[in-house]
Amino acid sequence: MLNLQEIRNDFPILGREVYGHPLIYLDNGATTQKPRCVIDAMTDEYLNVNANVHRGIHYLSQQATDLHEAARETVRAFINARSTAEIIFTRGTTESINLVASSFGQAFLHDDDEVILTEMEHHSNIVPWQLLQARTRIKIKVCPITDEGRLDLEVLPTLFTKRTRLLCCTYVSNVLGTVNPISELIRQAHEHGVPVLVDAAQAAPHLLLDVQALDCDFLAFSGHKVYGPTGIGVLYGKQQWLDQMPPYMGGGEMIAKVSFEHTTFNELPYKFEAGTPDYIATTGLARALDYVKEIGFNAIQEHESALTNYAREQLSQIPGMRFFGPSDDAVISFLVGDIHHMDLGTLLDRLGVAVRTGHHCAEPLMRRLGIEGTVRASFALYNTFEEIDILIAAINRVRKMF
Repeated sequence: MLNLQEIRNDFPILGREVYGHPLIYLDNGATTQKPRCVIDAMTDEYLNVNANVHRGIHYLSQQATDLHEAARETVRAFINARSTAEIIFTRGTTESINLVASSFGQAFLHDDDEVILTEMEHHSNIVPWQLLQARTRIKIKVCPITDEGRLDLEVLPTLFTKRTRLLCCTYVSNVLGTVNPISELIRQAHEHGVPVLVDAAQAAPHLLLDVQALDCDFLAFSGHKVYGPTGIGVLYGKQQWLDQMPPYMGGGEMIAKVSFEHTTFNELPYKFEAGTPDYIATTGLARALDYVKEIGFNAIQEHESALTNYAREQLSQIPGMRFFGPSDDAVISFLVGDIHHMDLGTLLDRLGVAVRTGHHCAEPLMRRLGIEGTVRASFALYNTFEEIDILIAAINRVRKMF
C-alpha cells in the first residue's frame, strides 16, 4: 500500500493553490508532475557535471558521459531490452514514431505497401504515416473499435495481406482508458510476418513494460508522462531492424567518418542520435524511472485501479453523466448532460480542479464516437480519494449552474 502523504511530499507543486483553491491535478494523461528527486538530480548535474557528452577527454565530459550512458542502462532495465544498443533517446513518443516512419519507411515501405493503424490512435501515430503516404503512396488501413471502446479483434485478422509491412497500435488509449491485448496483437501480426510498433506513452506510468516478453519490434514512450522531464523520450527497437534502417537525421555523433565524397555511420544506438543530446534530461528520466520502480508497479496499479473504480462509481451518480470507453487504466472520459466540455473544464479550473478537455489529439476517434470532445480525468500515483470527492462536488456545482 502506498504511503500517500509521503509520496505527495515528494511533489512540491501539489501543495500550491489555484484561484484560491487547493490544486487538484487530474491531467496526468497529458503530463505528470515531477518529484523533487528528479528536479534535484537535474539541478545537481547542471551545477556540478555540465559538459558535452561523448566529445571531450576532460573530466567533466567523461563524468557527464558516464551519467548519460548509465541512464540508457536504466531505461534498458526498465523495459527489459536485450541491449543498450536497442535504446535510442528522442524528444518523446512523437519523435520516436516519426523516426520509425521515416527510417523504417525508407528501408521497407514502398508503393502499395500497407500499414495498419487503429481507430483509437493518437495523432502522433497517424500523421507520420500520412506524411510517409504522401511520399511513397503506401496504403493505410484502420482497425475499427467496438461500441464499448475496444479494438474489433474479429476485423483485425482480415486486414493483413501480403503487402502489410507494419502494425502500429497504442498500448493504452489516452481517451478511452482501454488497455489493448497487446501481446495477442503482436502474436497475430508476427504470424503474418509483420513487425509491430507499440505506442506506450500512456502505458509507461502504469504498467510494467517488458519488451522481450511482449516481443514487440518497436516501442516508444515519453519521459514527461512517467514523472520525468519534458523533451526526452525513448524508442526501443529490435537490433535486427535498427541495423537495417538508415539514420533519421545527420550531424555530429551519428557518424563514424565523414568526407565530401562519402560518410559512414556510427554504431547503434548513436546512429540515430544526431547532435548534442539532452543529457541533463536523460539523468532526470533515469531518476524518474528509478523512483517508479522503488515504489513498485504492483502498489501503483493497485492504488490507481482503486482510484479509477471509485471515481467512475461516484461519477456515475451524477445526472446526465455519459462515459466514453471502459476506463481500464487510470483514465475516465465523460460528458455531463448538454454542458460543453470546454465550459465544464473552464469552470472546474476556477474551482482548482485541473482536467483535460477537447479531442485529446484523437479527432478520428471523436468522429467515431459522434462527439467533438470530452472531459478527461486521469490519475497518477499521488492522487487521493479526497481529490475525487472534490472533483464530484465541483462537477455538481457546475451542473447546477446550467
